[in-house]
Amino acid sequence: MDIGYVLTRAWQIIWKHKVLWIFGILAGCTGNGGGGNNFRTSFQGETPQQYQQFIRPFENMPQWEVALLIGLAILVILVLVVLSIFLSTVGRIGLIRGTQQVEGGTTSVIFGELFSGSMPYFWRVFGLGLLVGLLVLVVGAIFAVLAVAGVAVTLGLGLLCLIPLLCVLVPVIWFVTVIVEQASIAIVVENLGIMDGLRRGWEVVRANLGTMIIMALILVLGVGTIGGIIISLPILLIVVPAVIAVASANNLQAPGFGLVLAGLCFIAYLPVYLVLNGILRSYIESAWTLTFMRLTSKPAALEPSNPPSEALSPDSGSVSP
Repeated sequence: MDIGYVLTRAWQIIWKHKVLWIFGILAGCTGNGGGGNNFRTSFQGETPQQYQQFIRPFENMPQWEVALLIGLAILVILVLVVLSIFLSTVGRIGLIRGTQQVEGGTTSVIFGELFSGSMPYFWRVFGLGLLVGLLVLVVGAIFAVLAVAGVAVTLGLGLLCLIPLLCVLVPVIWFVTVIVEQASIAIVVENLGIMDGLRRGWEVVRANLGTMIIMALILVLGVGTIGGIIISLPILLIVVPAVIAVASANNLQAPGFGLVLAGLCFIAYLPVYLVLNGILRSYIESAWTLTFMRLTSKPAALEPSNPPSEALSPDSGSVSP
């Protein structure tokens, strides 16, 4: 497979058909867009005065009102989680189908058609992610129990044995991620079920292990991780000073102006971040889809007998394979 062509063609597709950026933004709703660049902020430095000021408004409220507020907060969080999973799954499917359509000769990608056409694949792609997630959760729980037991029995010496094991887990997780990625693409491109898609993904990765390793290094480590860090740097520059100010202050009023300024800067950069992350996600998903199609000879099966004239035009941004 011509890796250079796949990387170039993926950029040409998402640049010409910018509607795919919207699906890239949707695909990043769960926070793993662009390589999993997530932020977790910890307020471990909060003082008792800050805690007292936080809970003071709730001290005079009836218990049923506090319980109602907590219940509503949990409900809102669950709704947001479900919505983000739905949009993220549809976004990924839309990117796969959009790339497939363009490679098949489609000259115009329409958002509504792509969105509605993604729905028949939703439960299969979602089910695949849920199945793999549960397996990872079970394996992680078993590993945690064995690790705690080993540390307790060996009086802490077992931690030394866990270090090389953790180093091995990183490439294993990457390998599983690539298999799941190819399985998701197989479900959409070849219209397979969950287990058939998982088997197909494993077959493609196993038969093209060298190519998959190179593509994973480029797309996951290079484009995803490094690209995600670059577009997230402004958020770090906004959030970190604000967190430090809150953690080091004796009350919440002292750093108030800094928090307001940080919030305004965050709101101003958020649309830029979403667009950049959407482009990043679109490129990665398109490149993975092209990789699957090239390795399984899907482009030849999808190309029309009479290619559109734009494919031959030097201004179209297309490259002959």
